[in-house]
Amino acid sequence: MAGLTIGAVARAAGVKVPTIRFYEGLGLMPAPPRTEGNRRTYDIAAVRRLQFIRHARELGFAIDAIRTLLALSDRPDDPCCDADHLAQNHLADIESKIDRLIALREEVRRMVEGCARGRIRDCRVIEVLAERDHRHPPPSRLSG
Repeated sequence: MAGLTIGAVARAAGVKVPTIRFYEGLGLMPAPPRTEGNRRTYDIAAVRRLQFIRHARELGFAIDAIRTLLALSDRPDDPCCDADHLAQNHLADIESKIDRLIALREEVRRMVEGCARGRIRDCRVIEVLAERDHRHPPPSRLSG
């Protein structure tokens, strides 16, 4: 199936048209051929590639990792150790973020449970936030 419009590809892949243009700008999608009227045309391979990218993004892979995974997928006879290594690193990052979120949840839970629901001057939430000391550094940012 060739000669698909950008809108048809977007619907088939489950993405929005600006997303396709964004991925083309990043080099994740090759520039499509154009008609004589300068309209982009796509084929089923473009749909599959967009679905691959969308799924990788849903799993939280970074753009650079997706670029690498796409390059690897273009070489089906190569060993998969590089893809496996990327996935293992991503899993380690996910597990680290989960650990930080659990610690964050517990700290906020203690703060909320310590609340007497009285006046602000006696508010445990305000007190904990105001008295944070250097012995208990804040959890690192999740994006890092």
